[in-house]
Amino acid sequence: MEKIAAIRLRGKWGVRKEIEDTLILLGLKRKNNLVVLENNNYNLGMLKKAKDYITYGEVREETLKKLIPRKEPKGKEKLIFTLPNPKKGFKSIKKGFNQGGDLGYRGEKINELVERIIENIK
Repeated sequence: MEKIAAIRLRGKWGVRKEIEDTLILLGLKRKNNLVVLENNNYNLGMLKKAKDYITYGEVREETLKKLIPRKEPKGKEKLIFTLPNPKKGFKSIKKGFNQGGDLGYRGEKINELVERIIENIK
């Protein structure tokens, strides 16, 4: 089954309680957390609800294989990683991906973002 990677880009300040609860259920408790989820309707519904605080898309196995040796996952059921900012930073964490920012659904382009983050891991 295809996997989805989701990265929390925005912090806790000003987040509505129901959205914060959704982010916690996803495993995205703090900024720059990355979680790998199964691609199913349950997870997609939660991701769409939290789209103003995260970016997500379909992640390739090759990208995950590069990430796992670099960082130790923290979750037991889900793969959860705490990561640094990507090399060359973000475009905007206030605009959607289609408007030239970084938030929301980005499809296969999530792999490029994750690889930029992997470059910044020491």
